[in-house]
Amino acid sequence: MAIIGNLISRSLRIRKKFTFKLGTPRQYQLQVLHRLLEKAKETEFGRHYQFQEVLDSANFIGQYRERIPVHNYTKMHAEWWYRCLEGEANVSWPEKIKYFALSSGTSESASKHIPVTKAMLKTVKKVGVKQLYSMANFNIPPRSFEKGILMLGGTTSLFEKGDYYEGDMSGIQAKNIPKWFRRFYKPGGKISRKPNWEQRIKLIVRKAKEWDVGTVCGVPAWVQIVLEEIIKYHGVKNIHEIWPNLAVYIHGGVSFEPYRDHFQKLLGKPIAFIETYMASEGSFGFQARPGTRGIKLVLNAGIFYEFIPFNEENFDAEGEVKPNPKSYMIHEVVEDVEYAVMLSTCAGAWRYLIGDVVKFTSVKEHEIVIVGRTKQFLSLCGEHMSIDNMNKAIDNVQKKLGIVVREFTVAGFPYQNLFAHRWYVGTDTPGVDAEKVREIIDQTLAEVNDDYAVERSAALKEVFVEILPNDAFIDYLRCKGKEGAMNKFPRVMKGEKLKDWEKFLAGKTVKS
Repeated sequence: MAIIGNLISRSLRIRKKFTFKLGTPRQYQLQVLHRLLEKAKETEFGRHYQFQEVLDSANFIGQYRERIPVHNYTKMHAEWWYRCLEGEANVSWPEKIKYFALSSGTSESASKHIPVTKAMLKTVKKVGVKQLYSMANFNIPPRSFEKGILMLGGTTSLFEKGDYYEGDMSGIQAKNIPKWFRRFYKPGGKISRKPNWEQRIKLIVRKAKEWDVGTVCGVPAWVQIVLEEIIKYHGVKNIHEIWPNLAVYIHGGVSFEPYRDHFQKLLGKPIAFIETYMASEGSFGFQARPGTRGIKLVLNAGIFYEFIPFNEENFDAEGEVKPNPKSYMIHEVVEDVEYAVMLSTCAGAWRYLIGDVVKFTSVKEHEIVIVGRTKQFLSLCGEHMSIDNMNKAIDNVQKKLGIVVREFTVAGFPYQNLFAHRWYVGTDTPGVDAEKVREIIDQTLAEVNDDYAVERSAALKEVFVEILPNDAFIDYLRCKGKEGAMNKFPRVMKGEKLKDWEKFLAGKTVKS
């Protein structure tokens, strides 16, 4: 087995030394869009929007932007995807959809059904292979390539719904993984098919000592819980006493920074932390260079990107896109500007707002960081507070007070004819002073966000903090049927979701 690990590691290093002829980002993306239009021109969607005429145009990218409106999930589902669920083929992609990925639904719809096509599954594998090649840039021991890969995703059990299957995207991927990969895959088919998340955790914790894991993948909050439970159950000081060859943690879904310090305490030695950008709509990129924050977008794998500046010109106060927003291609963006991500994909999504807001850290390397969600930001009075701002505030709270915050959420509301924010902060550290937490949050936000600083002396009259046990957040997800490794707690509570959250807390005895 050691020979296999060394061979893989060596082949990656050798490949890195070769120079491959590359196209420009613009060329890659125009080629992707042209292929998507060509493939889908005879679908109902393609005929409706006259894809053939778009393709025949001398300026087909201009025609595409002019003819096809911007879609969010609600619009795409109401006008097109509902027909796929009813068994109709050739709706927005030329096939009958066999799989639908269920989204956790932190915005727009309570339960989204995202089409997953054969072409999309191939694209996900292609991006995965590209990420494997990028591992040559990281200092990963050769033996780690022969060890198990623990993937903490949703249940791999898919639910048959007549003509199609639905379930977590991780479950759909697991059903379609190559046979050769199954020998590395942990926790294995039997455990991963268990539909109950708590039951899966218990089995993973008990069997952990039987495995030799080199790589762990999953959302930080849930991976942290699993590692803590393994350490506690087996009575060890750190996870490397169980898995001495653990060398890589691949994470995504939320910012890792608020979790980084505590993760270090769970380890016995340094490992590589590598961020990926995946969603139910596809696999978009990965961190390709160590020591950088940026995620490198893959531009030649069946997804065409457009970027809409996330500002008041293009979005309203609720994060809804305004008609006919100006969009930019990959070669037209600039660094340090917030953009909403819009996709056209080989799963039949067309000019589809995925809901993420990003900034480019390097235009040359087409690298981004995710700074928030179009629907999960606070700007009651012009404070323009993003999830990135919130993460920095919580990170400071942890560092200055020496506590661990697993989850948090923020709400805005009218207060004494002006406005206020209320932070719900989850920690099991006893005796945390809510006033000190409030001071650190307020001060950090004023330092990183000029608009926030201005409004704190004007319309944003007060900031409140409520300290909750971590179980409050987990129990809320559980009662909503959203507990598990693929579900993320919303960072901003608004509207009906806020009322529901407050009702939940009012009916629960919460000890700070």
